[in-house]
Amino acid sequence: MGQKFQYDESGSTFFYFLLSFLVLVLIPATFYYWPKKKKRDISEENKQCKCPGCVSKREYLKAAEPWKGPKNFLIKLIIIAGWIILILLAYKVSQFDYEMANFDPYEILKIPLGASQTEIKKAYRKLSLILHPDKDTGNEKEFMKLTKAYQALTDEEARRNWEIYGNPDGPGAMSFGIALPSWIVEKENSVWVLGLYALVFMVALPIVVGTWWYRSIKFTGDQVLLDTTQLYYYFFNKTPNMAVRRVIMILAASLEFDKKRNSEIIERQSDNEEIPQLFKKLQNLGEKNKERPLCYLYSIKARAIIHAHLSRIPLNPITLEQDRKYIIGKCPYLINEQVNCVNQLIMLAYARRINKLPTIDTVENCMRLCPMIVQGMWEFKSPLLQLPHINDDNLKYFLSKKRQIKTLQQYAQLKGEDRRSLLRNLSEDEYENVMKVLGRMPYIDFQTQVEVMDDENPKEVTAGAIVTVTVTLIRKDMSTLFGDESVKEEIQITENGIDEVKEGVGESQPNEHSAKRPAWMKQKKGGKKTKKSTKPSNKVASVPKPKVEESPIPTTDRKKEKPKPKEIIKNDQDEDETDESDESDIDNETNDRSSAEEDAIKTNEDDDQEWEKFRKIHDREKSLEGKSKTSHSVHCPYFPQEKQEYWWTYICDRKSRTLLTAPYHVTSLVDREMVHLKFTAPNWPGMYTFTVCLRSDSYLGFDQQRDIKLDVKEAPAEITEHPQWEFDDSEEEDPAENNDRESEYATDDDLPED
Repeated sequence: MGQKFQYDESGSTFFYFLLSFLVLVLIPATFYYWPKKKKRDISEENKQCKCPGCVSKREYLKAAEPWKGPKNFLIKLIIIAGWIILILLAYKVSQFDYEMANFDPYEILKIPLGASQTEIKKAYRKLSLILHPDKDTGNEKEFMKLTKAYQALTDEEARRNWEIYGNPDGPGAMSFGIALPSWIVEKENSVWVLGLYALVFMVALPIVVGTWWYRSIKFTGDQVLLDTTQLYYYFFNKTPNMAVRRVIMILAASLEFDKKRNSEIIERQSDNEEIPQLFKKLQNLGEKNKERPLCYLYSIKARAIIHAHLSRIPLNPITLEQDRKYIIGKCPYLINEQVNCVNQLIMLAYARRINKLPTIDTVENCMRLCPMIVQGMWEFKSPLLQLPHINDDNLKYFLSKKRQIKTLQQYAQLKGEDRRSLLRNLSEDEYENVMKVLGRMPYIDFQTQVEVMDDENPKEVTAGAIVTVTVTLIRKDMSTLFGDESVKEEIQITENGIDEVKEGVGESQPNEHSAKRPAWMKQKKGGKKTKKSTKPSNKVASVPKPKVEESPIPTTDRKKEKPKPKEIIKNDQDEDETDESDESDIDNETNDRSSAEEDAIKTNEDDDQEWEKFRKIHDREKSLEGKSKTSHSVHCPYFPQEKQEYWWTYICDRKSRTLLTAPYHVTSLVDREMVHLKFTAPNWPGMYTFTVCLRSDSYLGFDQQRDIKLDVKEAPAEITEHPQWEFDDSEEEDPAENNDRESEYATDDDLPED
């Protein structure tokens, strides 16, 4: 059989191709891209803050997306049009009459299988009178099929071909169809087809790919310009110990705020008048700095806007306020890049690639700047100003002679009446907003556990070992601290919001924050310690039994004592033996019980160890999964965008002011999060104290730190020989075995000659 390729002349297969393509595209596109209207959650709306800052921020965020409505309408229109085209194609395909349909002469002649020649001729005459083209009811196409069916059943050769090949004409050539219409390869349309092909694949596609590549190579993974990252490296290497105001200067010099590098930046003529007026309201701005690019106009403008934001100075809503919203919205990503840059420089200094080692103060100052930006206030301000409706006038009530409320945790632990009395100048609605915001703020239970994983004794730290500090963060709402009854654990917060607890390795230390025992429970000096009896004391005193004094038998009487009969002596021996056997049985039973209890304890300990290993493996696998960016929303009316709660955790050495681990950015703390921080133990044995820190990038006054003590012991000596290869020379070998071994390993030279 021959083969031939042909295009779709009738166009039916091409419509099938379009139909299947539209089905594959429209179903997932409708599921994923159809605009879904969010259901109104009344309970969530009631939890939102109703302060003027939050209300204006929500209105701004809604107005910031004017294209959202037309975009959703356009998406709906495209999807609906696609489904309409799909329905029309399906209807057209269903109406096609294929010439290559199954040919069944019995069905055409409307006769049963195995009909005789007489029945075939009779049926043909009857239908030909109806379908003949000369008749009024005639149909030429149907008459041709009727004639072909009659020939197939009356001609022996045609009937045999139909039974074998399914075609009265015999075997045909195999054909392969291409689901494209034939007009594509026609000569008069070849120029247009080639032009469209060149336009799509040779012009449009390279331009799209090249534009995407050119833009992507300018940014890091966090969408920060690579030139900005190089700028951070230069300044942090130049100034290893950098203060917060210096960090702000470097942040304002980011190239994202330069019109030449970012087309979204707007420069106005009014900036020449408004920026100098803003200088007069700010102090320590450093506008006369001559370093490049710190002295450029874009950098000075961004610096002035950041200072005005931290001082909560109102700006012109038409000009500088719009610039403030854009600049402040970019700052958290840039600050996170600064932290990464300083960490990389510290690692390079450890590897002796660079000479200057940035101090830990530089990293922590970068981290301190982020919550300052989010809350729009300086660090030296009271953290109570993060609550709505609280201003400097209200702070005098918190710092009265009776109370010294300096932190949000201290204010949350007060009784409801005391909390309301401190804000008695606020209305009920305003006070309700304050409690809503305070109740949804984070209350973190910060726990640490030190161990040496993959070691026989995980609690023992040796010199040079890889120490793993497991940091467990349990997040609760601040509302758990409201009132006296709901507070189960009280923590003492220092003025800067750092909760300090010391922990050791392998030993339980008293908690510094546990409540002291009352004076009346203390034992008096010089008093004897008494042990409490476990047996319950009887109320009725037992009467002591009178002692019966037995007179000693003199030696003379002993001699005169009559000897016992043999039977009596035998009975006494039997009784003694039975008593001893009973005692031995009781001892065996107690031993069996104790051994069973020990076995049960060992199995429980083994199960606990297996479960602990499984938990560690599960935590490791979970830590390797992708990070989520959703945790809890932050109350930040001065920040122009929605913000999620993120945290930094790391380990440092306060004594040498060095960083031991890279800051880990926790971005998915919803209820509970576990982080593994690893570092190398010191090379010299001794007692060391390190600090595990937790810092918030959203709130001021929520930082915590824990001191961990490492008792580093000397590393064991390296084993050069395997124990199973060592032999004890003291053991004497049997000479017979020696002879057998010598004969077994004898060589050909040792064998006697024949």
